[in-house]
Amino acid sequence: MSIEERNTLYPIFLKLHTLNLLIVGGGATGLEKLSFMLKNSPDANIKLVAENICEEIKELAGRFETVILLEKTFEEKDLNEINLLVLATDNISLDKEIKVLATKRNILTNVADMPDLCDFYLGSIVSRGNLKIAISSNGKSPTLAKRIREYLEVALPHTTNELIANLGAIRGKIEGGLKEKIEALNKITASFNDDK
Repeated sequence: MSIEERNTLYPIFLKLHTLNLLIVGGGATGLEKLSFMLKNSPDANIKLVAENICEEIKELAGRFETVILLEKTFEEKDLNEINLLVLATDNISLDKEIKVLATKRNILTNVADMPDLCDFYLGSIVSRGNLKIAISSNGKSPTLAKRIREYLEVALPHTTNELIANLGAIRGKIEGGLKEKIEALNKITASFNDDK
């Protein structure tokens, strides 16, 4: 009997408005990554560096005060004060070179379409107000993660955010410590798992 392969990634949700993110790449891949970040974190601090920045990136960045575009050749000093790095240059040798520099500085890096070089992956995301669900295929099939996202977007009720607000209000009124709050909320939400 073989042991089933499993995803050992640890999911976290980052407050991108408190971090400094650098995207290197100004073409279609850079646009995809920038769009993804801004869709999920419109207040993210993002600097994008590329020798040539496409018009779509310029147009998108112009709508966000926290996005800085630098149309120039990447230099190591561009990594100064950076917490997260996304490489989207479509140039494998350049991506590898920048990844080495980032690793020396302990900067977590995502390299587009190069899972073996990534410290983290950008998963598919479903949002309903305050609810956010991230989906990962461990870098093996972003297409399947996208299809699952599409399914969940249809399956989740549009009243999800209202439900979250109501449960938050109830949580605020429950007396006692964390244990008591968890027990009370578990009782209230137990019916969510019923097959009715």
